[in-house]
Amino acid sequence: QVQLVESGGGLVQPEGSLTLSCTTSEAIFSRYTMGWYRQAPGKQRDMVATIPIYGVTNYADSVKGRFTIFRDNAKNTVYLQMNSLKPEDTAVYYCNARRSGTDYWGQGTQVTVSS
Repeated sequence: QVQLVESGGGLVQPEGSLTLSCTTSEAIFSRYTMGWYRQAPGKQRDMVATIPIYGVTNYADSVKGRFTIFRDNAKNTVYLQMNSLKPEDTAVYYCNARRSGTDYWGQGTQVTVSS
């Protein structure tokens, strides 16, 4: 059974920072594009950032320049570093592993940006 285990969510003030992490097995991490998606109440789940095994990272326009996705291959972990957070970044953030039309999802972690 594939597991993606997320951590790092929480409550943060506007302009603050958080770093999310997602750990999975080496079999998945070494073969799949990893990504972060988010879903706000009443809205669809949207891509935030993706990072392939090799190649260029991809970001949603709304987070470019504020968020950074990166992989630690030694730990089979993908991170999402979030800076200059805004109230509109409030959502449940999901880790994703994708390859050839197959998707695996984490359980989600809540990020709330509020003063």
